[in-house]
Amino acid sequence: MDAVFKALADASRRKLLDALHQDNGQTLTQLCSQLDMTRQAVTKHLRLLEAANLVATIWHGREKLHYLNPVPLHEIYARWIGKYDHPRLQALGDLKKHLETNRKEPHGKT
Repeated sequence: MDAVFKALADASRRKLLDALHQDNGQTLTQLCSQLDMTRQAVTKHLRLLEAANLVATIWHGREKLHYLNPVPLHEIYARWIGKYDHPRLQALGDLKKHLETNRKEPHGKT
């Protein structure tokens, strides 16, 4: 589980996971086009995601396709989030969003 937390700690790796969530089974070229990084940097991030078992790769002919593996994320959810009272967490999250939205608006406007 430590490898998963380490992998999730980087914003670029989270962007890669988001890209795979939107369109699973992408090539390195497709993933690189969505990030402002070199091919080598994306490859390095993908290796860490693979080591954490968050990404699986499959060769399809000459193409190496990358797929999101949601199982480690589900395990984190089950251990660290799911055991807490979901309705209370949702209410707190909604309150936080509401307060942040109101803070951005000028005083006197609702």
